[in-house]
Amino acid sequence: MLSYFARVGVALDPFCAYVLSMTKPPTALIEGYLAFKQGRFVRERARYHELAELGQTPEVMVIACCDSRAAPETIFNALPGEIFVLRNVANIVPPYQPDGEHHSTSAALEFAVQSIKVKHIVVLGHGRCGGIKAALDPNSGPLSPGDFIGTWMDLLAPAAEAIGDNTWLTSAERQTALERIAIRHSIDNLRTFPCVSILENKNRLSLHGMWFDIASGELWTMDSDTGDFAVFEGLALDEELIED
Repeated sequence: MLSYFARVGVALDPFCAYVLSMTKPPTALIEGYLAFKQGRFVRERARYHELAELGQTPEVMVIACCDSRAAPETIFNALPGEIFVLRNVANIVPPYQPDGEHHSTSAALEFAVQSIKVKHIVVLGHGRCGGIKAALDPNSGPLSPGDFIGTWMDLLAPAAEAIGDNTWLTSAERQTALERIAIRHSIDNLRTFPCVSILENKNRLSLHGMWFDIASGELWTMDSDTGDFAVFEGLALDEELIED
């Protein structure tokens, strides 16, 4: 649009030029798409064609935060069609509640388990989560009259209050603690869904908890028996694979 006015010799005042520029897609997205289309898409054209023709059949569902710094596809270096991803604020799974209301997280879970028939569900949390930080801040006010984030984070209110009152922990320790508690809490809530609990009891579905440290790139995995988190030792795994 701006180039049209330039061609016809019409000078725009700065405000009009700014408004018109805002109607265009962000340059970074266009450049990123062109790089993808001319690079990765060319290399993986056969895979994309197969996915288009046969549909998706990922074995893993990842429930992650919508934080732009913790994209599951990037963390796990996933191929197209390899993982089914659901992202929301603080990677929270609410409890099963068939009340006829709108439940996007429950809808995605239902589709992944009942239609795609995934074999694994991973709840992926991460460090420095903004939603968790807000839940721990007693002075955090609503961002809008609807207070959608506040209502959503109320799902963690009891844990947030207990941790927030612990003066023995530093603010960073409280943050990490609640981030990991949120993962365990979401896994507990997953088991309130009949489609999940039935398949898990039949050993046809496995639930996993993971936590990603943005600063270090470390991945921590949750022990399914104890609930404790330990850093994933990738080098040790590589050595075992080499020995085999």
